[in-house]
Amino acid sequence: MKLSRKPRKYHSMRFQISLLFVGMLLLSMVSIMAVNILFLEKYYILQKQEVLLEAMETLASLDLDSILQTDDVADETEGEKPGNIQADIPTELEQTSSKNNLSWVIIDATNTRWAYWGENERVLRSKLFGYAFGVDSDGQGGQTLEQSDTYVVQQIHDEFAGMDYVECWGIFNDGEYYFIIRTPLASIQESVSISNKFYLFVGTAILALSVIIVMWMTRKLTRPISELVTLSQKMSDLNFEAKYQSHAGNEVDVLGDNFNRMSEQLEQTVSELKMANNELQKDIENKIKIDEMRKEFLNNVAHELKTPIALVQGYAEGLKENISEDPESREFYCDVIMDEAGKMNKLVRNLLTLNQLESGGDAMVMERFDITTVIRGVLDSMAILIEQKEARVIFEQKEPVYVWADEFKIEEVVTNYTSNALNHLEGAREIEIKVLEKEDRVCITVFNTGQPIPEEDLPNLWNKFYKVDKARTREYGGSGIGLSIVKAIIEGLNQEYGVQNYDNGVEFWFTLDRK
Repeated sequence: MKLSRKPRKYHSMRFQISLLFVGMLLLSMVSIMAVNILFLEKYYILQKQEVLLEAMETLASLDLDSILQTDDVADETEGEKPGNIQADIPTELEQTSSKNNLSWVIIDATNTRWAYWGENERVLRSKLFGYAFGVDSDGQGGQTLEQSDTYVVQQIHDEFAGMDYVECWGIFNDGEYYFIIRTPLASIQESVSISNKFYLFVGTAILALSVIIVMWMTRKLTRPISELVTLSQKMSDLNFEAKYQSHAGNEVDVLGDNFNRMSEQLEQTVSELKMANNELQKDIENKIKIDEMRKEFLNNVAHELKTPIALVQGYAEGLKENISEDPESREFYCDVIMDEAGKMNKLVRNLLTLNQLESGGDAMVMERFDITTVIRGVLDSMAILIEQKEARVIFEQKEPVYVWADEFKIEEVVTNYTSNALNHLEGAREIEIKVLEKEDRVCITVFNTGQPIPEEDLPNLWNKFYKVDKARTREYGGSGIGLSIVKAIIEGLNQEYGVQNYDNGVEFWFTLDRK
């Protein structure tokens, strides 16, 4: 039992490519948002830490004695710009501090001289003092990010300011100076949220635009492939009219051209196979037909010879055994033997003639002759038979009519038609022969009065040994081969022949060329 195969499910290439690109975009958006949430704050703090360390190195390289001032000087300059009144701070340090929002304070060990940048100078001085002597709770509770013998980098929350800071504090010159540098941490969580919202809005817009572009591009890219799929389906159904017509500008065009050539070659091959199959089918049918004809022929020959052989054998045995000593009886026996032997001889000659005609062994001799003279010659040779049949033959053609054919074989055709008409005469017992002249042909007709032939028998009249009325055919000694000989001769001349029923009789006809 053969199981039916389920059709394989698949998605179109356009759908797969579109899904791939859209999935990659969505994955990129989700990845960026996840990175923002998990790592942006840490990265931000790390960057701030590096900025503080660079600022620390810059401060360490300064001539601290020249930039420190006392409280008195600071009081006199209060209300001026933030920074050292002596303005000895390098411009580069000022720019870096402003750019990175740094605030810093440097004090000496006695906390009498100091220098600063930024806001809340007094708060920073007090915090630095508290860190240095371990009395500031923020410094003790902060998260240490980096630490060495001379500095500490930490993240703290300033309760007074209500903000988070990253600070770097420590000592310079073996404890001669103390410093603190700090920068506020903006609400990084809020920044991440804003960043993610921004990415979401922008990503949605990019995604929508990308979907449109991807759909357009995939349609353009997959249309030739879809056309090839349709083409292959039609080719599998042996429909070779469809051709690849798209222009992709890449290897798909080469594949499409190959499909077109393959389609043409397959069409030609299938056509040749069909032709060969038809020829093979015809050969098989012809072989079967020939075998059937051979069997039928042997059966018919055996049937036709069976009766005369039996009669000859019976009467010959009677003569041998002297069944009758009457001379008239012996003469009758001899007449029957001779008559049946003549019928067998005629049958054999007709079979040989038909075999030569059908096999092409008896070549046609094309010559120009007068068909009127041939017909009159046939009638003259059959005058005794016509008289015995009490037939009235009508042939009114007087003028000669010249045709091109084999005169001997046409004479045999006329003889067979006329003999056939004499053997089937009834009613008025008339036979009418006509020569009908046309433009380039002549039609010869032989009509006899009598019973029409049954319509179902008309197509079989030209077959060997076919008899409409077997008893009557046997009565006049017919074998059913005469019309087969007519068919072979007329077809060998590439002419036409036929038979037509009338109410009072039957007409046989054939044509010949005039030119």
